[in-house]
Amino acid sequence: MSNTWVSYLHAVLQLCARNKASIQGKACHARAIRFGLQEDTTTSNILINVYCKSGLLSSARKVFDGMPARSLVSWNTLIGSYAQNGEAHEALSLFKLMQRNGSSFSEFTISSVVCASVAICAVFVCKQLHGFAIKAAVDSNVFVGTALADVYAKSGLVKEASRVFESMQERSVVTWSCMVVGYVQNELFEEALLLFHRAQKMEVEHDHFILSSIICGCAGLAALIEGKQVHAIISKTGFCSNIFVASSLIDMYAKCGSVEEAYTVFTNVEDKNVVSWNAMISGFAKHARALEAMISFEKMQQVGLYPNEVTYISVLSACSHMGLVDEAKSYFDLMITKHNISPNVIHYSCMVDTLGRAGMISEAYDLIQRMPFVATASMWGSLLACCRFHGNLEIAEIAAKHLFEMEPDNAGNYILLSNIYAANKKWEEVVRARKFLKENVVKNEKGKSWIAVKDKVHKFMVGEINHPRIAEIYSKLDSLVEEVKILGYKVETEHELHDVEESRKQELLKHHSEKLALSFGLLSLPASAPIRIMKNLRICGDCHSFMKHASSSTQREIIVRDINRFHHFIKGRCSCSDFW
Repeated sequence: MSNTWVSYLHAVLQLCARNKASIQGKACHARAIRFGLQEDTTTSNILINVYCKSGLLSSARKVFDGMPARSLVSWNTLIGSYAQNGEAHEALSLFKLMQRNGSSFSEFTISSVVCASVAICAVFVCKQLHGFAIKAAVDSNVFVGTALADVYAKSGLVKEASRVFESMQERSVVTWSCMVVGYVQNELFEEALLLFHRAQKMEVEHDHFILSSIICGCAGLAALIEGKQVHAIISKTGFCSNIFVASSLIDMYAKCGSVEEAYTVFTNVEDKNVVSWNAMISGFAKHARALEAMISFEKMQQVGLYPNEVTYISVLSACSHMGLVDEAKSYFDLMITKHNISPNVIHYSCMVDTLGRAGMISEAYDLIQRMPFVATASMWGSLLACCRFHGNLEIAEIAAKHLFEMEPDNAGNYILLSNIYAANKKWEEVVRARKFLKENVVKNEKGKSWIAVKDKVHKFMVGEINHPRIAEIYSKLDSLVEEVKILGYKVETEHELHDVEESRKQELLKHHSEKLALSFGLLSLPASAPIRIMKNLRICGDCHSFMKHASSSTQREIIVRDINRFHHFIKGRCSCSDFW
């Protein structure tokens, strides 16, 4: 057979690989067998590539197993394809066979099997491969280093990932992206922003992965100024049309308290998909814009898109925040009957929260008993909080019992039940609960608040003493307290959960972290700028009342993002209508 004909066959096979034309590839394979080329290494390698590109890995493996002699290309093509197609165990098994056969390997081989190990969370295997790479002196290779950093980050071993990243002499755009994504996925948002700034100084090229990830980091910190700066970079580099970047921007603006800017980004997206609609609906829900969330839900379907599980979580959450029981029930039924979506535990949690907030405690408890899932701690916690608000002692005790089993170290549950007993004048039970708290080691998470001023995030805790301007802050807070008292503010000590004297409760409430953050914002931000505060816990009733009066006294818009939702305080009113 002439070399010209063999070259022609190879060219046709390569064309089949590019176009994923498996049927034509099989025809060429038959022709190769007919002319005795099945033992030719080059022909077999090209056939393996055709089958791998077409997703026919079993056919590729048959060709591989039938080869009398395999080259490095043979091993790399099949191992790489196994890794890319989620066949991690096959990739690792083939690599072991490669080692037993004494075949030579390359940097690509190592990077492929490292990538395969993350798919099965094989951290120990990854560390073994890392050691193997060091021994083989290929750990400095950009592909190997990137793969190792990616695997460590995805496995939660961020320090190891950072160590690999810093040891690399050469880094690609993918390397930087992997590290930023790793920080964000592990909720190390400040580290992600610092690394992104470092990449900018080194003039590293941006891709949509690093941009969408850093936007998520800004959302996690509620860092609106940083988010706007990244948005400017996105506009400059032309990534605004990328649906993933645009959806991240929508989510970021919503989580930073600027739902109007989120909607502006949303309206400028030409080809909206389910992800972008979900981001916008979720944003409306977080900001108590239930009507806008429900309208968007209808518009989404009008343009031919079908809501998914995430969409229904958002609309149900919107109903929960606003106490829209009938609407929530309607959406819950619609999800099952019209869109054939089986409700998951989060959907049920939204329904329990909606019913509980509306005072339908017994119905919420019945739903927990009937649902096909084991109730989560957050579900029982929601029910317990609703029992406190609506005064249902019987179900409160049931919810508390489950919480004590699931979260034995959470002091908040014990204190909440104690307060319910106190409201019902069950003083013996109050004493018993307080005694248990004193005698046992339980954890009560401390409240923290953040506020961004001039590209810097300032953190406050209750009774803060370490801030450089703390004396000014306390002085401002003292004067603000006197101002809001004139408008009718009264300290609501029932919201202070510590077992201390009344005067001490008032002092603790006065120095809650969000009040300190507000005072600092009033000192530091321009008079026309909204004051945006992020809190790690649910805002208490006293601080909620204080913020309403402060917004009226100072004529400022105050936006507080707590663990559940946003509160927009304007002229003495809150967007949640005091329902949170």
